Amino acid sequence: MELRDYVAVLRKYWISIVCVILLAIATSAAITLVTPATYTARTAVFISVRGGDSASELLQGANYATNQVRSYAQVATTPTVLQPVITKLGLDVTPAKLAESVTATIPTNTAIIEIAVVDGNPELSAQIAQVAGEQLVTTVDQLSPTDTNGKQAVAATIVTPATVPLERTTPRTTLNLAVGLLVGILLGFGQAVLRHRLDRSIRTEDDVARATDHSVIARIPFDADASEHPLVMFGDPHSLRAEAYRKLRTNLQFLDVARSTDRHSFVVTSSIAGEGKSMTSINLAIAIAESGERVLLIDADLRRPTVAKYLNVEGSVGLTTVLIGRASIEDVVQPVGSGDFHVIASGEIPPNPAELLASDAMKRLLDEVNLHYDTIVIDAAPLLPVTDAAVLSTMTSGALIVAGSGAITVPELGDAVATLDHVNGLTLGIVLNKAKVGGGDGYYYHYRRQIDEKGTSRRDRLHRTRHSASSR
Repeated sequence: MELRDYVAVLRKYWISIVCVILLAIATSAAITLVTPATYTARTAVFISVRGGDSASELLQGANYATNQVRSYAQVATTPTVLQPVITKLGLDVTPAKLAESVTATIPTNTAIIEIAVVDGNPELSAQIAQVAGEQLVTTVDQLSPTDTNGKQAVAATIVTPATVPLERTTPRTTLNLAVGLLVGILLGFGQAVLRHRLDRSIRTEDDVARATDHSVIARIPFDADASEHPLVMFGDPHSLRAEAYRKLRTNLQFLDVARSTDRHSFVVTSSIAGEGKSMTSINLAIAIAESGERVLLIDADLRRPTVAKYLNVEGSVGLTTVLIGRASIEDVVQPVGSGDFHVIASGEIPPNPAELLASDAMKRLLDEVNLHYDTIVIDAAPLLPVTDAAVLSTMTSGALIVAGSGAITVPELGDAVATLDHVNGLTLGIVLNKAKVGGGDGYYYHYRRQIDEKGTSRRDRLHRTRHSASSR
């Protein structure tokens, strides 16, 4: 992954990353709150060797003390030292249990033993450390060898008496929260990268590029109200979605779709159901009609037809009625709106849709309507469940594949394109539907909103001017 990939992951999964970070911090805070407070008291005992007048004797004594201090440090946590401490302070613990809270360390290149005692009671920790230091001095005196004069060769002295600790040792709130933050960041980014690597759904143009070499020729932005207001070209012609359909129309013109052959028709399909192919077909047909062309929309989805419902036209007669010879094309063509936009609904759902669409009657129908219309848009069933769209793609200029963002996976889109390739059908391009607004679309939205706000402001000023004039 490159840097831009990590930035994309951050933008895509920032909510989950923040949630993981907050959860880690909250967990750290909870652990801090339930962790009992402990305090550490310390005392230091210095080990020295008596006697010696010459420099060599003093050096030998110092080396001896350094060697002996390691042994005495281990003695500090044995019952020899700790049992008298328990007896003197009246503690209700065993020497082994008390040894768990007592540590003896030796600073580098010194003859000093530092005794540290950890306890939940700061006063008690200081008492244990002080008594343990005193008892270690006594034990060293008992264990020390004697010199030629019968005196102990090694002496121990408390150089740092134990004091009551004022600050607790654990929990360390600031450190715990910092660790929680760091762990949260690592886990948050880790789960985001893992989800990104495992996520095979189509959401962006980069995802489309992983499935096929065909380019995305339009991005239709997501609109939560699309299902309730599917005819955006009629209902909200200045919206972001409407402009996206116009951009799709323009890109198709640049591709010279309908003019590259004598066929003036193309299929709009998808990989699976629910990707928005029918809405795309309808709004694209309306956008093309806006440019002054005569457009015919044919609902060739003979499995789950929806064009008649969306356009509020008669759907009981239509394509199937013509194909079985019960009506002519002129009988089933229905005008929509005031422009040169006409529709042929699906008609009744037949038991053999694939056979009807692959029949000579369908070819004759397309040949005839090509003579009377500039562009024919055919809404066909999804590619993966059935072969209808693949068959129709061989009779037309090609197929537009609508890819619903978050609705399909990379393998599904790849299989859909492969289905067209297997029948030598031409894939004109990919329409990324329900895409999140960003990049160029975000800039357009900002630009469009400014225009709308200015237009509203002008209308408000004009209204106030007229109202003022009428009042006078």
